[in-house]
Amino acid sequence: MKLALKIDVNTLRGTLKGVPRLIEILQQHEASASFLFSMGPDHTGRAIRRALRPGFMKKVRRTSAIANYGVKTLMYGTLLPGPDIGRSGADVMRATRDAGFEAAIHCWDHVKWQDGVSAANEAWTAAEMRSAHARYRDVFGIEAQGVGAAGWQMSPHALRMTQRLGYRWASDCRGSYPFMPVWNAEVVLCPQLPTTLPTLDELIGTEDMTVANVHQRLLRLTAIEPKDHVFTLHAELEGLKLGDTLARLLSGWRDQGYQLISLGQMRDSLDPEALPRHEIIRGEVPGRPDALMLQGEKFLSTWKDAA
Repeated sequence: MKLALKIDVNTLRGTLKGVPRLIEILQQHEASASFLFSMGPDHTGRAIRRALRPGFMKKVRRTSAIANYGVKTLMYGTLLPGPDIGRSGADVMRATRDAGFEAAIHCWDHVKWQDGVSAANEAWTAAEMRSAHARYRDVFGIEAQGVGAAGWQMSPHALRMTQRLGYRWASDCRGSYPFMPVWNAEVVLCPQLPTTLPTLDELIGTEDMTVANVHQRLLRLTAIEPKDHVFTLHAELEGLKLGDTLARLLSGWRDQGYQLISLGQMRDSLDPEALPRHEIIRGEVPGRPDALMLQGEKFLSTWKDAA
């Protein structure tokens, strides 16, 4: 059984402080992972515009946003100018790669993408994705192999761009297993590796779950459903305040027999022609205030079935 670790890096603070700590934890547990970097400006403070959305402030209180992100980060893009993550954090990004971890793309501007992509036109979407793609090439000297959308927010324009930019894999949605995405009967030829497990910030503060015991819920889920999984974590959470929780998870998954791998390694184990085709739809996930992208109904079994 394989469990791919997908690490979203949303902010400059997460890049400079969370990523090095995560590398240390992962190396201690001999775990691989994919780090998905935000490549452009840190405008985290602009997320305050979501305050009136149902469920947003409740999530902020549950996850202690100030403690996890820091006051300074929460002012970027409003009271303070947003720093350029790809420039200020380039050395950390390259050090991540040099430590043997996969480096991929999360987005250009995290808040702008998460709040704007669902209604954006093709030109806006292409500009955001091409900016991130070009900055990745500037930082690493090669083309990115994978991408995972901020907040699991996508659109048909964005899905098409994952194919046009030549990504070997994308992880833009929530679901059950790898598939080839279909939007309104249009097949996009870039395999989706969906997040299959709830995230820590979706669980903590619900029912009786705390920082001390939330790992037990996730370990029960992977024990009940022993299959290949993708788990999304965040440099700002597991890389800082929740590092001990992550360590307990990694130990538990090792004990359950999981190989802790990167998304690229999961993609390497797949035959694209054998992947089922599924509609990709918008829907809700417990613990998330906004609708996001989900793996929908099976559209056609495989590429070969269409021949």
